[in-house]
Amino acid sequence: MSRALLQYLLPLILPTVLYLLWALLMRDSGSGRKLTAVVRDGPWFWLIVAGVVLAGASLVFTALVGGGDIDGTYIPPRWEGGRVVPGRIE
Repeated sequence: MSRALLQYLLPLILPTVLYLLWALLMRDSGSGRKLTAVVRDGPWFWLIVAGVVLAGASLVFTALVGGGDIDGTYIPPRWEGGRVVPGRIE
């Protein structure tokens, strides 16, 4: 579950979270704009695009860096001693 959060969800929502934190910190900067106006008029399209780009970059990074040896032998998951032993590459 934590891998799914870090790999898929976090990159998607990170630009939006950072924007909302910035808007929250800058609401008293003397501009007179309320937080709701800043959020309503926010750059939502670009935040979504940035999130999709970050998620894609994290998937590409994981594909290039992660994984096992390409010459290894895949051992599938199996039931052993009352529990599931995860699959692996040896």
